[in-house]
Amino acid sequence: MDENGDMMIGRAPETRRQFLAKSCWTVLYLTYLLYAVSDLTGGRHTPAATAFGWCGLGAFLVGYFYLVFGPRPDGGAGRPQLAVLAGLFALSLVMVLTLGGPWLVLMVYVSISSAVMLPLRRAFQAIGAIGATVLTLGLLHGDVDNGLLMVLTATLLGGGAMTAVVQMGRTMRELREARAAVAQLAANEERLRLARDLHDLLGHSLSLITLKSELAGRMLPDRPEQAAQQVADIERVSRQALVDVREAVTGFRRPTLEGELAGARTALAAAGITADLTRAGTGHPDLAPDAEGALAWALREAVTNTVRHSGARRCEISLTENGNELHLTVTDDGRGPQRPHGNGLTGLAERLALADGHLTTTRTPRGGFRLRATVPLVRPTADTSSPTGNPERAS
Repeated sequence: MDENGDMMIGRAPETRRQFLAKSCWTVLYLTYLLYAVSDLTGGRHTPAATAFGWCGLGAFLVGYFYLVFGPRPDGGAGRPQLAVLAGLFALSLVMVLTLGGPWLVLMVYVSISSAVMLPLRRAFQAIGAIGATVLTLGLLHGDVDNGLLMVLTATLLGGGAMTAVVQMGRTMRELREARAAVAQLAANEERLRLARDLHDLLGHSLSLITLKSELAGRMLPDRPEQAAQQVADIERVSRQALVDVREAVTGFRRPTLEGELAGARTALAAAGITADLTRAGTGHPDLAPDAEGALAWALREAVTNTVRHSGARRCEISLTENGNELHLTVTDDGRGPQRPHGNGLTGLAERLALADGHLTTTRTPRGGFRLRATVPLVRPTADTSSPTGNPERAS
């Protein structure tokens, strides 16, 4: 896999780390060649046949390494790769026909290479044809034993399994690209929303300011008092416009519980952590915007710590009311932070304090970690100035 967790099967390595990882897997795959090597070193062939076998094995490895490590087009194998693949198949046939049944193991690598290089449908067709070739050649050489069955099984299962792995890698890349596209679309939509909000907020205010400025300019020579009133109105409108812009920008930057819960579900799933959000409902009308923003930041920090540092396998997120308080609790079964309080948790406690809330962190009885963020709820109070609680009716 690469740095993003993307499977590199079916793709040429791009970095040194990817090259080393792919080399390790390739060495493991080459264990089947021990049958061919032992056939050459067993003294069963003439010196000329043995020399031919070593040359053929070397040529096969050169072609196979080219398919594994060589560059290739993004859309699949190109003509050079297909030509090398066909050459490996032909070379394998020649080696089996001239040196015997132990060289059938070369077909295993041809099958795996076909699964990587060819489209899905053609890959299955090629794997079936290679399997039929292995069976036919084995029967021609009289190798009706466990060795033939093992090579035939490795050819079919190895090619089929590699096909599934390649498809999985392609699906992962497509999902990552789709996620990036969705994120870009969401960012563009949010920019459009902010642009619409600013237009709606400032369009009327700026038009009014322009109109009153022109009116004050015309009144100034003859009616200075009325002109001064217009200037005062301009100041009031401009101050209100500034307040509206600040509120719009603050709302644009403040995270929401609903959005952070969706992000938490995605982040935990990507990290392979089972997420339990059954008790994380977001319907809390008594929650002030600042308090919701503080809880959303707390959820983001807790999930980030769980994904990056905890090594957890399960994470539970809940939102519960207790009197006039709302508690966000994030519990995992990992090892928790190694230091008592990092910069993230310290800043989180300060952010909650600004919303009249507080933060507590504890370890669970089984060794996991629990973070609880608490903020106050704003309950509506009934007016007791009249029997009905409604001042307008009392008047």
